[in-house]
Amino acid sequence: MPLLLALQIFHVLFLLLHDWIPLGGLNDTAAVRAENPGSKLLIATLISTTPFAIGLYATVDYMRTGHSHWVFTYLWFSYTLLFLGELNAWWIPYFRGTEPARIERYRKMFGRTHAFLPERHGIQPNTLHVILHVVTLTLLIVLAIQTI
Repeated sequence: MPLLLALQIFHVLFLLLHDWIPLGGLNDTAAVRAENPGSKLLIATLISTTPFAIGLYATVDYMRTGHSHWVFTYLWFSYTLLFLGELNAWWIPYFRGTEPARIERYRKMFGRTHAFLPERHGIQPNTLHVILHVVTLTLLIVLAIQTI
């Protein structure tokens, strides 16, 4: 359970902060803000963070009280959807290609960030997102170990 909790904390902090706090070459907050002006970025941050903050709160409550057994179903649902979204946003376009508009948008927002994978079909997953995706997959594996 402590590892599951730590992975959830990472996700909530990542989703809440990665577009707002400069992390050197790992992100480009100015480029993200140029593509997602002010209130649009704030709303997107809140929408993307809230489900995982709820899951984190429920996990802490479960660890403290032993109640809320629904938390595992909630975590399965929310993190599976997140992982599918990550596949759709990055890995399917990377391996199969995507429309030119997405390629251009990703270049604007992530073109100056660190990446170690080669570009394919105009997409180059940056290091920060690769880390997020690995942590998401790890969380799903830990969740499977906890619940199966």
